[in-house]
Parts: sequence; C-alpha cells; structure tokens
Amino acid sequence: MQKLKVTGGARLVGEVRASGAKNAALPILAASLLTADDLILDNVPLLSDIRTMGSLLQGLGMRVERDGETMVLNAKSLLTTEAPYDLVKTMRASIVTLGPMLARFGEARVSLPGGCAIGARPVDQHIKGLQAMGAEITIEHGYVVAKAKRLKGARVVTDMVTVTGTENLLMAATLAEGTTILENAAREPEVVDLANCLNAMGAKIRGAGTPVIEIEGVDALHGARHHVLPDRIETGSFLVAALMTQGDVTVTNADPGSQDIVLDKLREAGGKIEVGEDWIRASIDHRPKAVSVRTVPHPGFPTDMQAQFMAMDCIAEGTARITETIFENRFMHVPELQRLGADIAIDGHTAVVTGVKELSGATVMATDLRASASLVMAALVANGESIVDRIYHLDRGYDHMEKKLAALGAQIERIS
Repeated sequence: MQKLKVTGGARLVGEVRASGAKNAALPILAASLLTADDLILDNVPLLSDIRTMGSLLQGLGMRVERDGETMVLNAKSLLTTEAPYDLVKTMRASIVTLGPMLARFGEARVSLPGGCAIGARPVDQHIKGLQAMGAEITIEHGYVVAKAKRLKGARVVTDMVTVTGTENLLMAATLAEGTTILENAAREPEVVDLANCLNAMGAKIRGAGTPVIEIEGVDALHGARHHVLPDRIETGSFLVAALMTQGDVTVTNADPGSQDIVLDKLREAGGKIEVGEDWIRASIDHRPKAVSVRTVPHPGFPTDMQAQFMAMDCIAEGTARITETIFENRFMHVPELQRLGADIAIDGHTAVVTGVKELSGATVMATDLRASASLVMAALVANGESIVDRIYHLDRGYDHMEKKLAALGAQIERIS
C-alpha cells in the first residue's frame, strides 16, 4: 500500500495549477449516456474516481477514450443498463447514472451505494423525484430497478438539499415530456457546470445555481464539447496550505467566483489574498489566526473544506469552533491530528480547536478523501517526519498532490 513521507518545516512558495473539478466531472461523464453522439470533455482531472466512472461506463458498453485531460465518450448503444455493486461500492457518485439511463433507455438497474465512511447519504430523494416523473421503481436484491416508457415533467420538491439528487433529476428531466421544476435544488458550482454542459448538448435548463431549476424536456440531445470547471476544493486546499506554512502560493486555472466564503475565511485568518480572472494568490508572514467555520450547503462554507481549515486551526493563534452540519461522521481525522499533537475537543457536531505553536511528526492514517488532505497539510508544518497511510483516499480527489506540493518546496515523497 502506498504512503506519503513528509518532512515538515518547508515554506510553500510558487505557482501551482488546479486540476478540473472531480465533483463536476463525474456527473458530466454520466451525462454522456443521454446522447448517441460524442461528448468531448476537456480539463478532466487524472483521478482514481474518474477511472472508476470510466470503467463503469465502459462496462455498460460505452466507448471511452482518454488523452491526457481530454476524454471522448460515446453511448450510441449500450450492452446493459445495469451498474453493478462491485463498481458502485467504490464510488457513491455512480448513482448519477440512474437518471440518464432511465431517461434515454427507459430502464436502469443501479446498485445501492452501500455504506460511506463520513455518514449516511441516502438515495431516497433521487427515487422520490423519479417517481414523481412517472418512473416505476423497486428495490430488488440491493439494486434500484427503475422503468418508464418516457418520463413526464413534474414539480419535485426535495426534503433536503442534495447535490447528486439534483444532478440525477436534472439529467433525467432533460429528456422528459413537458416541463420539470426542481425546488430546493442544490446551488453548487458543479451543478451549474453540469447544466452548462447539458445546455450545450441541446437541453433547455434555466435557473441552475438557484434553489429553483426549470427544465423543458426535449426529444433528444446531441454531442458537444465542454471544459470542466476548476476544482474549488483543490484550490482551497493549496491556499490553506500556503497560510499554514507562512508561504506565498498562487493557484492558476482557478475559479475565484466559486471561492467567496473560503477566501473571506482566509482573510479572517490574516492571509493576504489577491484575485485575478483565473488565479488566486495567498500569502502570510506570521502564524494565521484561528477561524471558526460552520458547514452548510453552497453558497455557505463547504463541508469539503472543513478538515483543511481544522488543520490550519491546529497551528493558528487562538481557539476556533468548527461545526459540521452536513455529515455526521466527518470528524474522523481528529484522532489522527491529535497524534500529531493537535489540541482538539469534540462536543457533538462541534470541534473546539486550540492552536499550538508546533505539531510533531507521527504516522497517521487517512480515513476519507478530505481527511487525507488535512493530514498531509498538518504534516507539512509538523516538526520531523510524518507518514500518511491509506493515501488511496487522497488519489480519489487530488491529482498527484505530492508532486504539486514538492514543486512548491515541500519535502514530500510517495513510498510503497
């Protein structure tokens, strides 16, 4: 099993390029199921989750070609409309194949995703919305089995804000008969990127990025070329690492407009933040100040940045309260940060972090994707050598993070 060896103490300085957004690319890959033509995607990140989705689509009978950050997908004909458990269990986002397959082929059989380390992420809202659009859905032997001659436009109000639920229903509605209104829709930039891609394919979608999305169904979608938006979580992670190491880092290929709340918090921590059209620079020459955060759906503070800010608060001046409202098990990185010497107390869904002047190197274990990033970042400022184990979590969402950090001056290497 591969690990990262990190020797702390180096100041991060220089430029780093953000990759395309994993959370935008995955549903857009699934959107290729909606057309018989080629869908060409640029700025697709080199991640294990992308490879898994590619394997799933190939297993359905799709043609999937990759050349660097460009992918060409064609779903002219499928061999099957079943997404098997073996692939779905490794990546919960596979559930977004349900809506497009059902809309175009009239049937779909997709494995229930199963457990998730950071908490329950039920698919009941996906099912509720598709049923409102006329689908017959049963749960058989751990699979969602859905059938519909043609979906009908409907008004769907989800019980909670769900990103993958919004994406699944958005894709399904593009080929439905009539108009669909999605209320309480997710507002994330990745949802907007999916809608932009679908509109380029001939869909008629209005309101993406707001709580109400209107989709006028069409008979068929055509091919298109789409550039996946930059990854705001990877961008934010490098900016936080810059402040933690009292460095000076410019992230290029960035989307500043999707980062408002994170940039505000970095300024609150004492960082100097400069923004251009497609770049963000963060610098600081002293210990950052502790900043409290509360995770909420977009445009609030993202749950995917919670662990990274906790790592910064571990070495910041003062005490911060970090409240997690999205996932119930998203403090699993706390014991590992404590192994590095962090002062953190958990009270229900809130962590109270008191900054210490210095962390000390140790062997730690990643428990999920964003937790793994926080441990790498904490190791960057720890005294001595740290080993971060189970980095297959990291590879799901960060494109060669160790190479990018090394180019900024970090002492970090991948070992077996």
